[in-house]
Amino acid sequence: MKIYDITIPITPRMPVWPGDSGVSRELVSKISEGDTANVSHLSLGVHTGTHVDAPFHFIDGAPTLEQVPLETFVGPATVIEISNSTLITESDLQRVVIPSQVERLLIKTSNSALWAKGENEFQPDFVALSPEAANWAVENGIRLVGIDYLSIAPFKASRPTHEILLGAGVAILEGIDLSAVSPGQYTLYCLPLKLDQSDGAPARVVLTALD
Repeated sequence: MKIYDITIPITPRMPVWPGDSGVSRELVSKISEGDTANVSHLSLGVHTGTHVDAPFHFIDGAPTLEQVPLETFVGPATVIEISNSTLITESDLQRVVIPSQVERLLIKTSNSALWAKGENEFQPDFVALSPEAANWAVENGIRLVGIDYLSIAPFKASRPTHEILLGAGVAILEGIDLSAVSPGQYTLYCLPLKLDQSDGAPARVVLTALD
């Protein structure tokens, strides 16, 4: 069985959203200094790298992460590729052949090339979903939408796209690396950290190809 790990490695050198705290990892116990074991301390924001957004992220009083059903993050998924748009519109989605009854939609864009070449600086001109495209996802019964950069919404215009999706109960998966994944049908396994009452969480995310 072929497994595609589409998770961004967590490292102090990785790009983070402007204003977010970066990643800090410190070895606080060291065998080389006489300690029993090597033990690290990790500090990072919950929206670091590959992560999921809970509705509470943009809607006060909405469900937090532990209230989102885990079934949302595991199951059949379709990967599509939209490579010629800087802002994905409803028309872009309509032009792609998307099987009916798709519930989990992962969108591969030129963003994935940034991960492939190891770009560590935040890129504000990343490809994102327009509010109209978000409405299309809601109207077509999508339960989860994934994108290959740190936000599903355009830089400095985060609220409308997020509110449309999260307000309709559509889960958002951000920061995936689809550079080695071709469009097609897969099984998605997305396991966010079980953080209580959180607005989001980092996740380990893999795809397996369907037979």
